[in-house]
Amino acid sequence: MELKNKQRFALGAFFFLSGFNFASWASRIPTIKAALELNEAELGTVLLTMPISSMIGLPISGWLVTKLETRIPLTIAFLCNSICLSFIALANSPAALVAALFVFALTMRIFNISMNTQAITLQKQFAQKINGSFHGLWSTGGIVGVGFSTLLISLNIPIVPHLVTVSTISLIAVTVAYRYMLRGDRSSTGNKLAFGKPDPYILYLGLLVFFAAVCEGGMFDWSGVYFQQVIKEEVFTAGYFIFMTFMALSRFISDRIIDKIGMQTTYIISASLIFSGISLAIFFPSFWPAMIGFSLVGFGTASVIPMTYLLAGSSKTYSPGIAISLVTTFGIVGMLIGPPMIGYLAHAFSLKVSFVAFAIAGMMLIPISRMFFRLEKATTE
Repeated sequence: MELKNKQRFALGAFFFLSGFNFASWASRIPTIKAALELNEAELGTVLLTMPISSMIGLPISGWLVTKLETRIPLTIAFLCNSICLSFIALANSPAALVAALFVFALTMRIFNISMNTQAITLQKQFAQKINGSFHGLWSTGGIVGVGFSTLLISLNIPIVPHLVTVSTISLIAVTVAYRYMLRGDRSSTGNKLAFGKPDPYILYLGLLVFFAAVCEGGMFDWSGVYFQQVIKEEVFTAGYFIFMTFMALSRFISDRIIDKIGMQTTYIISASLIFSGISLAIFFPSFWPAMIGFSLVGFGTASVIPMTYLLAGSSKTYSPGIAISLVTTFGIVGMLIGPPMIGYLAHAFSLKVSFVAFAIAGMMLIPISRMFFRLEKATTE
């Protein structure tokens, strides 16, 4: 097997395990909510910990990918992140949960930036697009994670043995994958931030990631609660599972779709699917309409972030690591605002009404993407 293919498989393992770990935690949010007796507003406040910690991790991760080969911060942060899963399971108070989530989100931000930077660099060795497939592996890991969680929940397996098992699997797999990681990928140019007027190229891409993160992050955190409280399903992971399944399917074919119809059209279709899916789940709050709606949202959100990261990696001002760090900042703000906002809106009105925010965020992809491509066309003429 060629070296670049070994590197692709090793990096793919990190994407898969990242999705597996995150889904394992996210699928247990209703369990934690009930165990700690949190209402929607209190859960929203606790969830604020993750985007705040991620924001703190951004400059750290940006600095690390300019100073080191990406495999080093990627592996160390991932190992720490896997261990944190066990501490989340063991948290017996809101304060303990906040502490565990803080470290979990900090290390997740570091390895995510490193992972995506390495993916953009590895893409240059391949003639065909492969970035979407990496994100497809992340979603597949999420599907396996939520499927595994659903099985354990149906068997009444407690959260502690569940997340400790996930931690152990990840620790073993990462030690094997590390040996085949891409080496010598530290960028020597474009590593300095330009202060002053924002780079419009990065600004528009950042806004696209912001609105995608509001939808994607909110669905991660609230889809299980929506199915539990609005749809009244005992197996509350069903909505999360269908969302992740269609996100994964879309990401594996997104590279071919983009080649066929172009990025501009893909953004418009993505926005339309998000709006349609959320509307269906809101206006017809029963099992099958909600399942169809969540599948449309998964299909709609799937290609936005990997497609936008690929565009960021083509920045003429910054190196891929710095460009992705800057764009990701907007995503963190989206996650900072999205999930807690849903909690506060649900507490003030209802959870069903609060999901309108996702539909609005999805439709914002259309005007922002149009402004970006007008800018790109103007700068290349």
